[in-house]
Amino acid sequence: MKRITSRENPHYKALQRLCQSGRERRKSGRVLLDGLHLIEAYSQHYGVPGELVVSDSGACRPETARYLEGLVAATTVTCFADALFGDLAVVDAPSGIMAIVGQPQPACGLDCDADAVLLDGVQDPGNLGSILRSAAAAGFRQVVLSVDCAQAWSPKTLRAAMGAHFQLDIHEHGDLARFLAAYRGQSVATVPGGSSSLYSADLRQPLAWVFGSEGLGVRPDVVAATQLQLRIPMPGTSESLNVAAAAAICLFETIRRRHAAQSSLTTAASG
Repeated sequence: MKRITSRENPHYKALQRLCQSGRERRKSGRVLLDGLHLIEAYSQHYGVPGELVVSDSGACRPETARYLEGLVAATTVTCFADALFGDLAVVDAPSGIMAIVGQPQPACGLDCDADAVLLDGVQDPGNLGSILRSAAAAGFRQVVLSVDCAQAWSPKTLRAAMGAHFQLDIHEHGDLARFLAAYRGQSVATVPGGSSSLYSADLRQPLAWVFGSEGLGVRPDVVAATQLQLRIPMPGTSESLNVAAAAAICLFETIRRRHAAQSSLTTAASG
């Protein structure tokens, strides 16, 4: 393990540019994974990262020390003095260990016959990460982001998603209206005053769920491209839901309804 204590070290300066600039990360095609949880989630799908950086204190933490001891020789590990690592921090509470990896690419192209989650201008990284986490948990593998969404692979989005990125095919800079025009399942937007309630809609066929920005919702042209506009019943006095909460409700209502339909078929067949 190499240890660096000088801010003038060329490798440190290069890492600093990478950590501090989203443009630099996009240009280089590299992603920063902060914390053992994200690193291990990445490793389950893509193998052990080729480059790790740790702080002096982070390397001494028992779980990090055990992880480092089990690494293969091909992994490069650089240790920085705590003050230097702190200046590299990409999140508010750095864990003391980061990996630098190439940005994973979707395993396949867009599938117009499969379930999908479409995000129209979701700009908060925390909301975006939460939606990705819900999509992965609900089994919606395909996610399409409009050009004005937050960066899917930013450190804050990665931390909020808790490893969900590596279970998904994430398509950034997507043309939502074009995808919806070609989609062969049922496309659904959640909008205030939608024509039908979420709880009365047929959700059994493949669905493209569309969720909009925190302030404006789904843009009118994207709503117009959907086949069904649903509202989430809210008997309370709130005017709206957080987009991440709305997405979780809709995705898991889909799973609940499909499970109920399958159970009914199984019961009928056994009867």
